[in-house]
Amino acid sequence: MIIPIYQVDAFTDDLFSGNPAAVCPLEEWLPDEVMQKIAMENNLSETAFFVGKDEGFEIRWFTPLVEVDLCGHATLASAHVIFNHLGWDSSTISFISRSGELIITRKDDRITLNFPADTIHPAVPPEVLLKSLNAVPEESYAGKTDFMLVLPTQKEVEMLDPDFELMKKSGGRGVIVTAKGETVDFVSRFFGPQVGVNEDPVTGSAHTTLTPYWSKKLGKSELTALQLSKRRGQLWCRDLGERTEISGNAVTYMEGSLLI
Repeated sequence: MIIPIYQVDAFTDDLFSGNPAAVCPLEEWLPDEVMQKIAMENNLSETAFFVGKDEGFEIRWFTPLVEVDLCGHATLASAHVIFNHLGWDSSTISFISRSGELIITRKDDRITLNFPADTIHPAVPPEVLLKSLNAVPEESYAGKTDFMLVLPTQKEVEMLDPDFELMKKSGGRGVIVTAKGETVDFVSRFFGPQVGVNEDPVTGSAHTTLTPYWSKKLGKSELTALQLSKRRGQLWCRDLGERTEISGNAVTYMEGSLLI
């Protein structure tokens, strides 16, 4: 069996930055264990698979270790492939996923994801999590899958050097660490050793948690954001209440075939 595969850098317009995702268009679903093995072999934070259905697509996402309910950068990468490599002649794509219908739009070179907003509540973070970060947050919250810790400054977010083996014991999908930005509205980093991704370069789904928080905090619905991994990524976010818009660019790094 020959399966097409693309590797796309998401939330950037420069190669070798943003967040790389693998994208595999399928004619029909492969067995779950095969898709998980492909994701493990790719060894990227996410591999997306999609199958055409009716007027849109079904989409699934896998880390090297597990399938996840929602992934922003791999959805952006998949939309980029559909728009730029598969001859899609509409400016809108509908993805059906574990998290419901996701409507994706394109205007010029920028792609916008419309995702369900996360609901967060104040929460005391596990002591092992704070120890793994060696940081004292000003505020801490828990969302559907992640902890979110708010630090006093951008510099403190940049300087974090987590103990990932310790962090694995903290539970949840991952940890978002954020602060008010110096040149953008807010900055963040995302750590997910629990799902096989020590630091995710740019995490679209985390911005469904970050955007509602910073929108309320800063008193504005449209926000600019940077994720401060080594690769870095730029995002434009909009708070729509129960939904969150997350926009960014993408660039193709590689296209080829899997021989299975």
